[in-house]
Amino acid sequence: MGPGGVTPDVVVAADGTGNYTTGGGGERRRRRRARRRYVIYVKKGVYVENVEIKKKKWMIMLIGDGMDQTVISGNRSVAGNWTTYRSATVGISGRGFIARDLTIENTAGPSNHQAVALRSDSDLSVYYRCAFRGYQDTLYPHSLRQFYRDCVITGTVDFIFGNAAAVIQNSKILARLALPNQKNTITAQGRKDPNQNTGFAIQSCNITADADLIKNVNQTYTYLGRPWKEYSRTIVMQSYLGNAIRPEGWLPFQDDFALNTSSYVEYMNYGPGSGLANRVKWPGYHATNSSADVANFTVAQFIKGDTWLPSTGVKYTAGF
Repeated sequence: MGPGGVTPDVVVAADGTGNYTTGGGGERRRRRRARRRYVIYVKKGVYVENVEIKKKKWMIMLIGDGMDQTVISGNRSVAGNWTTYRSATVGISGRGFIARDLTIENTAGPSNHQAVALRSDSDLSVYYRCAFRGYQDTLYPHSLRQFYRDCVITGTVDFIFGNAAAVIQNSKILARLALPNQKNTITAQGRKDPNQNTGFAIQSCNITADADLIKNVNQTYTYLGRPWKEYSRTIVMQSYLGNAIRPEGWLPFQDDFALNTSSYVEYMNYGPGSGLANRVKWPGYHATNSSADVANFTVAQFIKGDTWLPSTGVKYTAGF
């Protein structure tokens, strides 16, 4: 029996006591397009590797011994001649993926520019009690429907970016100390067309400074996001915003690009960084106290979570 009462199909252990010694080894036995959940238990340890789960490998679950106990670590970066997409320490394309109780990190460091910890283009994927650690471009919810719950996400520039329909719920989002003259932007959502049903919904999260930034919030300015693509869409609701968040709240990407067409919404946030008096005055930004304005971005509506999350066994809040 594995952790949490889950029976694993294979066990990965760095000390050789399992079926494999790497997480990548554990997924190779999985048949293509199989519909039964396939559980890979990765025991406590640090696994220095890059893991890629291909599009035809469905319904894989990666479960560790706990956040910071099971760590998958890589250091690929754009400065090291990898593309942003291929820089990911863990890349997931197979549908129905679940990760639980582990850490995925990219240790390339801030001077190596884009360096992804997790890239997910897995439809109906879930990340529960996981940590994603990096600097620029830490978490890449690339595409399709995704749910993050009770996670810790750390980074600097655009450290949650991509064009998935993703809900991040009940998680800690921690901005780190960036390079001199850099600004932290928590999100850079990549919606390119107004007809795309994509965006980031950040709900009931704690958005604040990581340990290295706490005493330096006036050295590295931190913003909730910037419009990476023309119809960028991000909703921050019912979340605690720490004093690291600048009064303007949001940052232009370049000049006036997408300020008219992007959609940024704040709903019922609280904390020292949540004041609205000095927020940006872009046409695409608004704050609201009406739940009706953001109801379409709840788990139940935005990613239709009630139709698929119960079978994962992961906690979630369907509405408000």
